[in-house]
Amino acid sequence: MEKKREAVKLIQDKMNGKTFLSYKEIAVITGYHPKYILKLKKDLINGNINYVHGNKNRIPINSMSEEEKQKIINLYKKSNVSIRKFCNFYHTRSYSCIYNLLKENGLLKKTTEK
Repeated sequence: MEKKREAVKLIQDKMNGKTFLSYKEIAVITGYHPKYILKLKKDLINGNINYVHGNKNRIPINSMSEEEKQKIINLYKKSNVSIRKFCNFYHTRSYSCIYNLLKENGLLKKTTEK
């Protein structure tokens, strides 16, 4: 957020005539794309500049509920199949999602490498 604050300060200075930097130079200094600098300028003019992302502290929409986690764990405990076959059976979640859940709960058998 420090880069964004610096960019906003440089844009305000340019709009107030305190600096002769171009918007491309401001983009190079801050590391932002020139189009984003112009978007920040537009937001400054409209008075709706935000320094914090809008989705911060929100739960992702595709996250797994505790009920579903318990359902998967209980189903896997009752089965005798490999994790691949189990994932094909329970095809509403990806292999990596189910694998990580089972690994977190210690349900996967450890294989020894020679």
